[in-house]
Amino acid sequence: MSKQRIFRSFLFVFSVLFLVSFGLEAQTKKSREELEREKREVQERLKEFDIILRQTTKTKNATIGQLNALTRQYQTQNRLVNTLDREVKLINQEIAETEDKIEKYTEELRELKEEYARMIYNASKMNRGLSIVAFVFSSSDFNQLYMRLKYLKQYADSRKQQAAQIEELTAELAEQQLILDQKKEDKTAVLAEAQAERQKLNQMRQQQQGVVNTLTSKERQIKNQIAQTKKQQAQLNKMIKQVIEEEIRLAEAAAKKENSTTTKSAGSTMPLTPEAAALSSSFAGNRGRLPWPVETGFVSQQYGTHPHPTLKGITIDNDGIDIRTEPQANVRSVFDGTVTKITTMPGYGGTVIIKHGEYYTMYSKLKTVSVKSGQKVSAKEVIGQVATQADGQAEVHFQTWKGLEIMNPSSWISSK
Repeated sequence: MSKQRIFRSFLFVFSVLFLVSFGLEAQTKKSREELEREKREVQERLKEFDIILRQTTKTKNATIGQLNALTRQYQTQNRLVNTLDREVKLINQEIAETEDKIEKYTEELRELKEEYARMIYNASKMNRGLSIVAFVFSSSDFNQLYMRLKYLKQYADSRKQQAAQIEELTAELAEQQLILDQKKEDKTAVLAEAQAERQKLNQMRQQQQGVVNTLTSKERQIKNQIAQTKKQQAQLNKMIKQVIEEEIRLAEAAAKKENSTTTKSAGSTMPLTPEAAALSSSFAGNRGRLPWPVETGFVSQQYGTHPHPTLKGITIDNDGIDIRTEPQANVRSVFDGTVTKITTMPGYGGTVIIKHGEYYTMYSKLKTVSVKSGQKVSAKEVIGQVATQADGQAEVHFQTWKGLEIMNPSSWISSK
């Protein structure tokens, strides 16, 4: 095989290796960016938890709300620890890939240097020790002279290319070694961070267990609280249904008077004006993307029926979601609409119902209300301020309805 063909083969192999390596690097970079983004999001959520829970820890009374908040904090902290573990695995993968590159480049560099040495040796042997000038002019005829000059040019070009490749690989090898050293430093730092966060996780678990033990010792008191909450929730739902039924009655009465300007879409529980139908469609189209009724916070009690966290055989029912937030936090409308009802309910304090076509949202546990009945509001417009309980908890109760059908609010608001 000629030297030119050898060199072309080497360039082809090197190009393939480069493209494969580039593809792996791009994939690793994407994984790292996703991991970093997730890590930042979790850390931001933990900051929110710290600010919100700092108010609760000022009191020594153990409550279900405190336990729910600690449980969510523990879950988020555990997510951070898992993210850091994944980061360590990714760094280990990057270290292995870099070590692979170093090994390949070292082998390629060795082969290039050997080939370069062979080229020089073969040239010397072919010239039989003559100088380049003597080698050229010792040609027997003009044709041989031309061929020798052509050979010498190709030889010189090949040597330059080989020398350039050796220099390039040497530089790349040095760069990869620096990258490897940095990766090892990164791994040491992340391992230390993971260990510190794991210690925090253990502390949270102990605090959580302490609240569980305290609540378990108050079984009778907690059962009474649950019974009272169920009664208050039933009164709240009764009020909401009465408001919606009245809205449906008024819409039907209006439809009889102006039948040409009202419609009733498929699945709708009430006649709708074109404006109301458009608003309903827009509200439905934003399912899963609605803003939260508060700027910061976390869901402390999910929608539906759940087993009590400490008492066996006891369940907790929730027709909405409860969102823990900061004291004095503003409560906002999640979408454009019209304020339909403002009232005060036992156990829920200030309550606002907003109509969005055939959909309704309800906001309870408000200390103050800053809107009026019949007022049009926009998405994220402040409608009141959250109430803070004696134990330091600031919590908003939020519900979503479609006509008389209650819905899971978590499926409507954006995820955090």
